[in-house]
Amino acid sequence: MEQTNYWKIIWILAFIAFAAVSCWATTSSFHLLLPTWPIAVCGIVTVGFFIIASLGTKMIVDSLNQNIYMEKRGLNLIGGIILTLIFWLLCSMPTNTHTFFYHTIIYDKTATDISTTRAYLEQISDNTNNKNQATVKVNELKNKVDVILAELEAEIKNEANPGFGPKSKEILRKLAALLGVAKIEPLSFNGTSKQAREKLCDAYREKVYLLADSKANHIKTHILSPNPNNIKEAQVANRNLALMKEYIDNGTIDLYNPKDVVGEDGVCDKLNESYNIIKKNRDFINFTSESDENNYTADNPISQVKHLISVFDVWKDYLKGKYDGYGFAFWIIISVLVDIAAFVFFDLAFRKTE
Repeated sequence: MEQTNYWKIIWILAFIAFAAVSCWATTSSFHLLLPTWPIAVCGIVTVGFFIIASLGTKMIVDSLNQNIYMEKRGLNLIGGIILTLIFWLLCSMPTNTHTFFYHTIIYDKTATDISTTRAYLEQISDNTNNKNQATVKVNELKNKVDVILAELEAEIKNEANPGFGPKSKEILRKLAALLGVAKIEPLSFNGTSKQAREKLCDAYREKVYLLADSKANHIKTHILSPNPNNIKEAQVANRNLALMKEYIDNGTIDLYNPKDVVGEDGVCDKLNESYNIIKKNRDFINFTSESDENNYTADNPISQVKHLISVFDVWKDYLKGKYDGYGFAFWIIISVLVDIAAFVFFDLAFRKTE
């Protein structure tokens, strides 16, 4: 009897040890997902769920043990499987994996997210990329003007129907639309000789180029220049992220603490503000990848750090292959082994012998 009690105490202590690790991990995941809940509440819910999952595994083991008497053995087996699936496979295991993975990757992921976001904010505040875009837009405008002008000159010089007719007027309307003016008035001309038509083409070229220069200046000074308020907003957001990085580096901000990550004015708040500023100024940014462009310009942009907060988002991203090479499968195995060890010790401590 004393020997039996001795081993039972060992099994109970071993169960408590492994259960404590599992419950800590699940509580941490719950508290990240639900930061407004007191951590004590998250802990109580977690312990309750884990005990129910443990009882479920015990029901399975007991129902399969032919050396003991049990009424409704089949019903106990089914009930045990259901409890284990709901409270372990759908709750404890995924949340434990999430916590282990989160603690491994959060600092590196946050540093990368802040660095990438600051680089895009600097493109807005430094006003460098949009100058390049303005040059591209101006060159595109001039190329289009030259193409339509060539079409107009060909129509004017057409030997089969020389001069300025309905077709030429249609071409002028196309030029007016391109240059952003209501109308380009036809020039007066005399005669249809080759010399007269050459002179008319030169006059149209000069007039259209003047309008094109005006349109180019408008592009440079208005269309592709960010609103000064937007520039200031980007500068403030950039400084905030720089402070966040400094606080993280010196330990003032603890990325394992939900209040520092998802609390008011936490890391996620500052990143979210920056993502929305980038989205608003997307025309002035040269994104380094298509995935970055999609992330920052989505209908509801969500930072990479915010993705790591949610157990659902982490598992969804993992199933999409976004965490290949990050060791996510390893933490699944560790989570499973920790819980199985706890269940085994629970079953050993409270197993039926008759």
